[in-house]
Amino acid sequence: MPLIGPRFVQFSESFVPVLTALCRPLDQVDGAGASRDTAAMDLRDVASLMAWMKRAHDEIAVADLAGYAIPPILIARLKAAFDESKARANAKARGESFATDQVDLDGRDPAFIALMLDFFRTLGTRWFDWQVSGAEHLPSSGGALLVSNHSGGVVVSDAFLTHVAVYDALGLDRPLHCLAHDFAFDEAVLGRYMRRFGVLRAHPETAVAALRDQRLVLVYPGSDRDAFRPFRERHRVTLSGRQGFVRVAQAAGVPIIPVVSVGTHEQLLVLARGERLGRALGTRAMFRSDVLPVTLSIPWGLSVGPLPYFPLPAQTTIAFGAPIQVDDVDVNHGYQRVEEALQTLMDETVAARADKAPEGRRQRLRRRLRRTP
Repeated sequence: MPLIGPRFVQFSESFVPVLTALCRPLDQVDGAGASRDTAAMDLRDVASLMAWMKRAHDEIAVADLAGYAIPPILIARLKAAFDESKARANAKARGESFATDQVDLDGRDPAFIALMLDFFRTLGTRWFDWQVSGAEHLPSSGGALLVSNHSGGVVVSDAFLTHVAVYDALGLDRPLHCLAHDFAFDEAVLGRYMRRFGVLRAHPETAVAALRDQRLVLVYPGSDRDAFRPFRERHRVTLSGRQGFVRVAQAAGVPIIPVVSVGTHEQLLVLARGERLGRALGTRAMFRSDVLPVTLSIPWGLSVGPLPYFPLPAQTTIAFGAPIQVDDVDVNHGYQRVEEALQTLMDETVAARADKAPEGRRQRLRRRLRRTP
């Protein structure tokens, strides 16, 4: 079933004046220099907007999306995913392989990736005042392991914006594979789109296979502990002693590229990881996670658990560091070298972000609306 029908297209055209007010580049509002976001989708242009909608119509089925908004369907999907995760855990306990564990490097769909890149590039530019630094450190050929801090809970805008930064620098012909939690694939509908985006199950053998095939692999070693670190620690890199990424880089013989995202942990307020609560309720058995975070976010307010939310418009920067070779060091030394490089890159990016002091979203929106014809 198509995502967008003719009536929706006609209806959406009535919002073009509103989009014009909200999405007008700053150089047309206050006489500043050329807009830096020329790569973003031009939401002021009806033809451009409708063309993107047509592409979405071709790539995404409305039944897949609607299921997440219809409670009975959503519950059924989650139950199936839990059953799949439980079966996987039982098979692992027996030392058996699982049917869906095979590595599939050819599942990525360039047309779908391009569609999503246009969406997230526009979202990053218009909503998060997104910026990129250090893209010159990305290798144009050969395998490389991108190691990043993880922020923002289950709304992984850091991962999506990192994808946009890499593909904008190197092109779609340079495959990038992010490793993700099993549960993202155990939910069948989400898993299908994740594969099309090039995402792979998080497993050392999967990463090594992709790297040996001369591809880029993006990993978040800190995982849930990093993604749900308290707000007061938002500028601290938390890899939690997980050293597997060093072994992966050594096994594949590739360099490590440090990556940090700054601002993505300001899209919600994490009050506590909730590790004691998670252990008490056995979240490790259910989700392969020891945390049950306490957060303050839109629209839930104060809530417990890894819930999706509407992100606040925090200025976001994705920064890449110089390559690090770990072939000639032991795992502990390699881990410390990468962790220190990430923290240094984080500190430098935070300082540069503070110096720029970008205009607040509220002030910008107010000026845009005031200048609307």
